Amino acid sequence: MKVLVVGGSGFLGGELVRQARAAGHDVAATYLTRPGGDDGVVWRALDVRRRDDVGALVAAVRPDVVVNAAYRQSDWAITADGAAHVALAAAASAVRLVHVSSDAVFSGAAVHYDETAVPDPVNPYGAAKAAAETAVRAIAPHGVVVRTSLIIGDGGSPQEAFVHDLAAGRRDGVLFTDDIRCPVHVADLAAALLELAASARTGTHHVAGPDAVSRYDLGRLIARRDGLDGAALPAGTRAASGPPGPLDVRLDSRATQTVLQTRLRGAREFLTAGTVRPRD
Repeated sequence: MKVLVVGGSGFLGGELVRQARAAGHDVAATYLTRPGGDDGVVWRALDVRRRDDVGALVAAVRPDVVVNAAYRQSDWAITADGAAHVALAAAASAVRLVHVSSDAVFSGAAVHYDETAVPDPVNPYGAAKAAAETAVRAIAPHGVVVRTSLIIGDGGSPQEAFVHDLAAGRRDGVLFTDDIRCPVHVADLAAALLELAASARTGTHHVAGPDAVSRYDLGRLIARRDGLDGAALPAGTRAASGPPGPLDVRLDSRATQTVLQTRLRGAREFLTAGTVRPRD
């Protein structure tokens, strides 16, 4: 395939680029401020808030599939409007679209959410992601919307960096004991996205890990893997001290897992099976 990764310089986007290249695909990727470091990739500057620029780029690259991994939690125009612009460009060029969404579209009131669940966001980021889903489904109905959860890697994710900073005393804050998610490894997520991109599947899919863990327990798992003092990590509750947001949101990915060859590992597996990283 010829794959265009929108948001290719981000954490997930970088893994998508790496895996797509390793699989022999022709890869182009976009960046907002600086390109990624992968050689052999056509890097193109793109601001998804500029509708005409998005359309022109997709028409020029002429990919077989666009994977949209671009977002910014604090920016509605990037997360919501940008997703609509990518969907419009994909539809205009008759290109398959895979759009990455989030469990933030849910309030947590139901706790367990499968692919049929209707979004009920409770904060601006969740609302932007829900609006993006609505636009994508309306504009590109033959595409795929993939909801995921906390994305963890082998040291490069924001959550892992936060745990290291807390352990080293470089940042203030706490890890919430009442904020529960189903973390996914970035390699598993990227592999699943590329697998769905190459398939004929449409509609909404959930791609998250099978383990439901709190941000605090996740931090302890990261600390143990990386040789940090997990007991020193500060704990607190989102309900008491955190910004507004959903609490217990557990994506049920079992239906999607049955159609994937990629196995979605749980956090307790992928954070205990890897090599211990050096202490900061």
